Amino acid sequence: MLKRVGETVINSIHKSTCHCGAVELEIQLPDGIVEARRCNCSICRRKGAIVGSVPLSGLKIVSGEDKLRLYQFDTKEAEHYFCSVCGIYTHHKRRSNPNQYGINLACLEGVDPNLIEGVEIHDGANNHPSDTRALHNNRMQSAKMDATK
Repeated sequence: MLKRVGETVINSIHKSTCHCGAVELEIQLPDGIVEARRCNCSICRRKGAIVGSVPLSGLKIVSGEDKLRLYQFDTKEAEHYFCSVCGIYTHHKRRSNPNQYGINLACLEGVDPNLIEGVEIHDGANNHPSDTRALHNNRMQSAKMDATK
């Protein structure tokens, strides 16, 4: 967990905005930035964002909820939010953990994510936790069906 990025102290409640300021979020970071990472799944690879994790209760939309747009694809489990004015991705509800939001660390006031060292790259393209659970559940269902034959 990170309590400081460069000269910026990470507050326990930190302001987060899109580029134009139409969307403002309040992010609860009592332990600082947790789980800073990148992902190589199809959407994250294109976004290029470094994200942190917060529980669903750790994100509050202060203003601009009417400016947020939702993008979903494939399984439609993840919810990716971006500003309809400037196009900046602010956060997403995770498919891998639906009890968490991934937050765009570049949107945190005063934070330059390029100063964060040792950012983990999550292999969402080849080893997504939800895909693993789905594969396991499908195998279990197949096994049950075979047992009843």
